[in-house]
Amino acid sequence: MTGQPPAWSQTDEKPEQRINAILVSGASGQPRLTVATAESCTGGNVAGRLTSLAGSSEYVLGGIVAYSNQAKQSLLGVSAETLSTRGAVSAECAREMAEGARRAFDADLAVSTTGIAGPGGATQRKPVGLVYVALAGPEGTTAEEFHFPGGRASVTQAATEAALLMLQRGVEKRVDGKAEILGS
Repeated sequence: MTGQPPAWSQTDEKPEQRINAILVSGASGQPRLTVATAESCTGGNVAGRLTSLAGSSEYVLGGIVAYSNQAKQSLLGVSAETLSTRGAVSAECAREMAEGARRAFDADLAVSTTGIAGPGGATQRKPVGLVYVALAGPEGTTAEEFHFPGGRASVTQAATEAALLMLQRGVEKRVDGKAEILGS
């Protein structure tokens, strides 16, 4: 996918607001499901936006900012083989990061980000703005590739938005799939 992530809903509700509206339990006292994050290029911004809302402690279990390859391996279980053959900026690494965060926090869903925000670090094959976002859940793990324009701040902001939108879709899918069980 090239450019900016898809726009917010027609109501201009931010993805973290939609996630919060779905997951804050209200009277039942139990969250519908739990989430975690694993971030590299977004440096904690995804977790920061999720936890900026009241009630998020009901469903956000935690986040890991794994900027170095060593942190990706030791904290998230990204394989040395993936890092040496595919690189830290790859769909495979993003998937392993999301799966590692899901395991580390025993979360229902985990989202991850890895990419090149710039201005340095780019190569011919991996330019500034290349970002992978992954979502891990009980049904498996998926990753998407993005190419965001602009400088470091723009790429980081767009990657954060893309991750939150992917998480929102995952939450909505899980809740819709469990509608009868949850009594929604």
